[in-house]
Amino acid sequence: MRLVAKLLLLVLAATLGACGTGVRKGQAPVVEYGDTRRPADVSGPRYTIKHHTVQAGETLYSIAFEDGLNYLEVAEYNGLQDPTAISIGQQLELRIPLDEGAVDESPPVYIAHAVPGETKRAPKVGRLLYSEQALLKADQMQEGRVAAVTGQMVRPVNPVAGDDAADALEWGMPTRGRLITEFSRNANLKGVDFAGKKGQPVMASAAGKVVYAGSGLRGYGKLIIIKHNATYLSAYAHNERILVKEGQTVRKGQQIAEMGDTDANQVKLHFQIRKQGKPVDPEKYLPLVKS
Repeated sequence: MRLVAKLLLLVLAATLGACGTGVRKGQAPVVEYGDTRRPADVSGPRYTIKHHTVQAGETLYSIAFEDGLNYLEVAEYNGLQDPTAISIGQQLELRIPLDEGAVDESPPVYIAHAVPGETKRAPKVGRLLYSEQALLKADQMQEGRVAAVTGQMVRPVNPVAGDDAADALEWGMPTRGRLITEFSRNANLKGVDFAGKKGQPVMASAAGKVVYAGSGLRGYGKLIIIKHNATYLSAYAHNERILVKEGQTVRKGQQIAEMGDTDANQVKLHFQIRKQGKPVDPEKYLPLVKS
């Protein structure tokens, strides 16, 4: 009897123990797998953060320009509603990509010769509204011809555009002179250089607004930066004299400076075109003659 009683007690104890460690309805079991920490997020930010204190004479455009950033993105992640509203001593966060990445330097390809009733494929005119009128406008930009549209004459446009039709630009040479330095991404040559004489006119390559005019960027001397639209900037460096002011609107071909040798080893114009903050080859936009 004692043996039977002991066996019954053991069975009862085992049953109670199982009930004590059982999982209640609706409760997930706790299972130990050792180290449950998440592995490092390999898809995290691919940039390094740099903090910049705004100095006298700087603009958001010049700050972004120096590090090859898009001023709109800098404004966005710093919570700036107005890119012009920065003050001396203000701290800005700059997110500099670890790998710069290539920028599409090629002018957009436009669909030409729309045929009524034809099945149309995906348009290649950015965010241009997809319609017969849009296709006709794209055709005109592609052909570079003058055409009558709704009774109005349309000027030929260089087929280099930004993100939409409103960003279409007509580019011109910034000065006369021999091309002495070509653009090279591999050699970190961010623009082209034109030789010339001191005092020679420097012109705006396209219409826009002067967003920087000064000598605060090391290596550029007396520098002018023109904002053409939300996509494109152009820069004119080493000037002898600046003839425009920040905030001034300029037209294509308007003289903005006199060529010089400020912060340079010879008289020259260093010219850049920037697309979304990144330097692109001006040869894609201008009829450069290589020597």
